[in-house]
Amino acid sequence: MPKNKLVAPEQESFIQGRNALLERINHGDISIGEAIRTMRELLGMTQTEYGDKVAKVSRKALSQLENNQGDPRLSTINRCCKAFGLEAGLVQKRL
Repeated sequence: MPKNKLVAPEQESFIQGRNALLERINHGDISIGEAIRTMRELLGMTQTEYGDKVAKVSRKALSQLENNQGDPRLSTINRCCKAFGLEAGLVQKRL
């Protein structure tokens, strides 16, 4: 009989949040900026921390990205999403 793994409450919360985010992404119910903000918040990081440690961008650039402003490079978007095993791609536009 397999053993049930014990998961810390904060880890379980992270897993639930990640799964909810992936579901919203798959349904096209979230913008790139909203997704990146959600990823950062799930990791419990400030914009400065996430920009420095994960995305390698300035806080200002990350703020613009999260607010769907500016014109970020694809490589920047991919760095922001890499921690969640995601990358930018094409999806069919919802009508």
